Amino acid sequence: MAKQQFFITGTDTDAGKTYVCKGLLNAATRKGLRTIGLKPIAAGAQRVDGQLMNDDAIALQKASSIDLRYEQVNPIVFEPAIAPHIAAAKEGRMLSASRLEGFVRGSLLMPHDLALVEGAGGWRVPLNDRELLSDLAKRLSLPVIVVVNMRLGCLNHAVLTMEAIRRDGLNIAGWVANTADDEMPYYDENLDTLKTIVAATFLGSLSRHENNEQAIHEFDALLANLG
Repeated sequence: MAKQQFFITGTDTDAGKTYVCKGLLNAATRKGLRTIGLKPIAAGAQRVDGQLMNDDAIALQKASSIDLRYEQVNPIVFEPAIAPHIAAAKEGRMLSASRLEGFVRGSLLMPHDLALVEGAGGWRVPLNDRELLSDLAKRLSLPVIVVVNMRLGCLNHAVLTMEAIRRDGLNIAGWVANTADDEMPYYDENLDTLKTIVAATFLGSLSRHENNEQAIHEFDALLANLG
């Protein structure tokens, strides 16, 4: 497997981006690959030994086989679980895509085989009055993996998200159907519809359950489809 790098986005908040990132990182580690998971910006954190830390970023740090400091995984973190640009304004801080790009590129200097850069929320999350988080993805020019939260409304969300990604000039590596906490009525019919109307590679379905053996199988297959 040649070195691969991807930007991970979702159709909305809590689509399962971190779940997908962790699963892919663990699957790659099982194959003996060197892995890095990054979350450049996060809102919603608690203090651990005096340092603000986000649960999703901690999960990516633990799932990475390359040993990174927390600051390398998640350089920008805010305590309240609100939109990052609002959290930054409340603290008198300025967010910019160029600064986030610098953090990410610095961490990606570590030797690795697979790197996943997880976004925050959906594709068009504001950073400031002029920039969106999608501007970071554009600067990085990484292929994008879209996590589709399989619930009512996902058809519209998925189509609009992928249209926006293509409008930004980025390649879509593929999309993942991730089961919400309550399984969607007519799941199979909705999945078939997405396969028909979305012009991107379907990487696989995730059941998001507690069966560890089944989850391992699903993520091994997902990683293979990325190759």
